[in-house]
Amino acid sequence: MSETHRYRCRLEWSGSTADGYERYSRDHRVAAPPAEDGLRLTSDPAFGGDPARLDPEQLLLVAASSCQLLSFLAVVARARIDVVAYEDEAEAVMPEDEEPMRITRIVLRPRIVIAGDADLERLRRYVGLAHEQCFIANSLNSEMTIEPRFEYV
Repeated sequence: MSETHRYRCRLEWSGSTADGYERYSRDHRVAAPPAEDGLRLTSDPAFGGDPARLDPEQLLLVAASSCQLLSFLAVVARARIDVVAYEDEAEAVMPEDEEPMRITRIVLRPRIVIAGDADLERLRRYVGLAHEQCFIANSLNSEMTIEPRFEYV
Protein backbone atom coordinates (compact mmCIF):
# COMPACT_ATOMS: atom_id res chain seq x y z
CA MET A 1 0.00 0.00 0.00
CA SER A 2 1.45 3.37 -0.98
CA GLU A 3 1.52 6.35 1.32
CA THR A 4 0.61 9.92 0.46
CA HIS A 5 2.98 12.52 1.90
CA ARG A 6 1.49 15.89 2.80
CA TYR A 7 3.43 19.07 3.49
CA ARG A 8 2.02 22.15 5.12
CA CYS A 9 3.20 25.62 5.82
CA ARG A 10 1.83 28.68 7.55
CA LEU A 11 2.52 32.06 5.98
CA GLU A 12 1.94 35.37 7.77
CA TRP A 13 2.00 38.95 6.49
CA SER A 14 0.65 42.14 7.94
CA GLY A 15 0.82 45.72 6.76
CA SER A 16 -1.17 47.91 4.42
CA THR A 17 -1.44 48.22 0.66
CA ALA A 18 -3.42 51.46 0.94
CA ASP A 19 -0.53 53.57 -0.35
CA GLY A 20 -0.12 51.53 -3.54
CA TYR A 21 2.29 49.05 -5.10
CA GLU A 22 5.45 51.03 -4.40
CA ARG A 23 4.94 51.35 -0.65
CA TYR A 24 3.68 48.13 0.95
CA SER A 25 6.02 45.78 2.78
CA ARG A 26 6.93 42.58 0.99
CA ASP A 27 8.32 41.06 4.19
CA HIS A 28 6.54 37.99 5.50
CA ARG A 29 7.19 34.92 7.60
CA VAL A 30 6.66 31.26 6.86
CA ALA A 31 6.86 28.20 9.08
CA ALA A 32 6.48 24.55 8.12
CA PRO A 33 5.57 22.51 11.18
CA PRO A 34 6.77 20.34 12.76
CA ALA A 35 10.06 22.16 12.01
CA GLU A 36 10.72 24.75 14.70
CA ASP A 37 12.67 27.14 12.47
CA GLY A 38 10.76 29.61 10.38
CA LEU A 39 11.95 31.88 7.60
CA ARG A 40 11.55 35.60 7.13
CA LEU A 41 11.05 36.23 3.42
CA THR A 42 10.46 39.06 0.99
CA SER A 43 10.04 39.52 -2.75
CA ASP A 44 12.84 39.84 -5.29
CA PRO A 45 14.47 43.27 -4.85
CA ALA A 46 13.44 44.05 -8.46
CA PHE A 47 9.85 43.92 -7.19
CA GLY A 48 10.33 46.00 -4.05
CA GLY A 49 11.79 43.36 -1.72
CA ASP A 50 14.56 43.59 0.84
CA PRO A 51 17.84 42.31 -0.68
CA ALA A 52 18.93 41.10 2.78
CA ARG A 53 16.16 38.47 2.84
CA LEU A 54 15.40 35.36 0.82
CA ASP A 55 12.61 35.42 -1.75
CA PRO A 56 10.39 32.64 -3.20
CA GLU A 57 12.42 32.38 -6.40
CA GLN A 58 15.58 31.75 -4.39
CA LEU A 59 13.76 29.16 -2.29
CA LEU A 60 12.69 27.31 -5.43
CA LEU A 61 16.33 27.16 -6.52
CA VAL A 62 17.42 26.10 -3.02
CA ALA A 63 14.81 23.32 -3.05
CA ALA A 64 16.01 22.03 -6.44
CA SER A 65 19.67 22.09 -5.37
CA SER A 66 19.00 20.47 -2.00
CA CYS A 67 16.80 17.75 -3.50
CA GLN A 68 19.47 16.86 -6.08
CA LEU A 69 22.08 16.63 -3.31
CA LEU A 70 19.92 14.39 -1.13
CA SER A 71 18.91 12.17 -4.06
CA PHE A 72 22.53 11.83 -5.20
CA LEU A 73 23.78 10.98 -1.72
CA ALA A 74 21.09 8.30 -1.40
CA VAL A 75 22.09 6.75 -4.75
CA VAL A 76 25.84 6.70 -4.07
CA ALA A 77 25.41 5.51 -0.48
CA ARG A 78 23.45 2.51 -1.73
CA ALA A 79 26.25 1.88 -4.25
CA ARG A 80 28.86 2.14 -1.46
CA ILE A 81 30.68 5.04 -3.12
CA ASP A 82 32.34 7.37 -0.62
CA VAL A 83 31.35 10.99 -1.35
CA VAL A 84 33.12 13.26 1.14
CA ALA A 85 32.02 16.72 -0.07
CA TYR A 86 29.38 18.24 -2.33
CA GLU A 87 29.09 21.95 -3.11
CA ASP A 88 26.65 23.40 -5.61
CA GLU A 89 26.83 26.78 -7.34
CA ALA A 90 23.26 26.77 -8.66
CA GLU A 91 21.51 29.38 -10.80
CA ALA A 92 17.92 30.05 -11.83
CA VAL A 93 16.85 32.27 -14.73
CA MET A 94 13.56 34.19 -14.86
CA PRO A 95 13.23 36.38 -17.96
CA GLU A 96 10.73 39.22 -17.68
CA ASP A 97 9.90 39.16 -21.40
CA GLU A 98 8.46 35.62 -21.44
CA GLU A 99 4.86 35.08 -20.45
CA PRO A 100 3.80 33.78 -18.13
CA MET A 101 6.73 35.10 -16.14
CA ARG A 102 8.41 32.15 -14.44
CA ILE A 103 11.72 30.49 -13.77
CA THR A 104 12.50 28.97 -17.14
CA ARG A 105 15.88 27.39 -16.45
CA ILE A 106 17.76 25.98 -13.50
CA VAL A 107 21.42 25.02 -13.70
CA LEU A 108 23.03 23.01 -10.92
CA ARG A 109 26.83 22.95 -10.86
CA PRO A 110 27.84 20.56 -8.12
CA ARG A 111 31.47 19.95 -7.24
CA ILE A 112 31.50 16.41 -5.91
CA VAL A 113 34.51 15.06 -4.03
CA ILE A 114 34.98 11.29 -4.02
CA ALA A 115 37.24 9.26 -1.74
CA GLY A 116 38.50 6.27 -3.65
CA ASP A 117 38.49 5.37 -7.30
CA ALA A 118 34.84 5.31 -8.43
CA ASP A 119 34.41 5.17 -12.21
CA LEU A 120 33.64 8.59 -13.71
CA GLU A 121 30.96 7.30 -16.11
CA ARG A 122 29.27 5.49 -13.25
CA LEU A 123 29.25 8.71 -11.22
CA ARG A 124 27.70 10.62 -14.14
CA ARG A 125 24.99 7.95 -14.43
CA TYR A 126 24.29 8.32 -10.72
CA VAL A 127 23.92 12.10 -11.10
CA GLY A 128 21.32 11.42 -13.81
CA LEU A 129 19.58 8.77 -11.72
CA ALA A 130 19.44 11.16 -8.77
CA HIS A 131 17.88 13.79 -11.04
CA GLU A 132 15.24 11.29 -12.16
CA GLN A 133 14.47 10.48 -8.51
CA CYS A 134 14.47 14.10 -7.26
CA PHE A 135 10.96 14.94 -6.04
CA ILE A 136 11.42 18.67 -6.64
CA ALA A 137 12.79 18.26 -10.18
CA ASN A 138 9.85 15.99 -10.96
CA SER A 139 7.48 18.73 -9.75
CA LEU A 140 8.86 21.52 -11.95
CA ASN A 141 8.37 22.36 -15.61
CA SER A 142 11.52 24.50 -15.83
CA GLU A 143 14.42 23.26 -17.92
CA MET A 144 16.96 21.78 -15.53
CA THR A 145 20.59 21.07 -16.33
CA ILE A 146 23.20 19.49 -14.08
CA GLU A 147 26.86 20.19 -14.79
CA PRO A 148 28.81 18.12 -12.25
CA ARG A 149 32.54 18.31 -11.61
CA PHE A 150 34.18 15.39 -9.87
CA GLU A 151 37.32 15.46 -7.78
CA TYR A 152 39.09 12.55 -6.13
CA VAL A 153 40.93 12.52 -2.83
